[in-house]
Amino acid sequence: MDKREQILHIALELFYSRGYDAVGVQEIAEKSGVSKPTLYYYFKSKYGLLEQLLKEGCTRFVEGLEQAANFTGDLRGTLWACARVFADFAEQAPRFYHLLFSMFHFPHESAPYQAVRPIVRRQQRAVEQIFEAASGQLGNMHGRQKQFSLGFAGLISYFIEMKFEESKSGEICISDEEIYSLVHQFMHGIYS
Repeated sequence: MDKREQILHIALELFYSRGYDAVGVQEIAEKSGVSKPTLYYYFKSKYGLLEQLLKEGCTRFVEGLEQAANFTGDLRGTLWACARVFADFAEQAPRFYHLLFSMFHFPHESAPYQAVRPIVRRQQRAVEQIFEAASGQLGNMHGRQKQFSLGFAGLISYFIEMKFEESKSGEICISDEEIYSLVHQFMHGIYS
């Protein structure tokens, strides 16, 4: 692991365990085995470090979600594929996933919220486009694409958070059957 990767790794661990505001640049530098000027060389600021951490950690997730959200006529299958992307991301990077989605609940003026907002908005837009594309299949849509997308993403996200809560190891595993059940529950709700 090179110095830059080491800094990102340590920052993730510290932000995850104590929160962004509780961690200083000096501590990140010391635990990474680099000087503050080295950290600033790579990231310019603590906020720049957070932005880069989010960018590198989320690119594959968001791109995978956008690909899975490509609606081809099968709403249930498309929602299942999107839910699987969320679950796979959480399984592969549980600490990062938890940090990412917890930061969206920070005060709106805070640095963590400002850094994560564009990522969560992009993710939300991908899901919303599914419902826009499926509006012909959903007679009860009537401009509720955003409401449906928020409900779906919220259901998946909170299910994953509950899996974390139940996990003693901090690792989670979400089965295809669990994904199917969540999608089925959501579909039942929007068609009723």
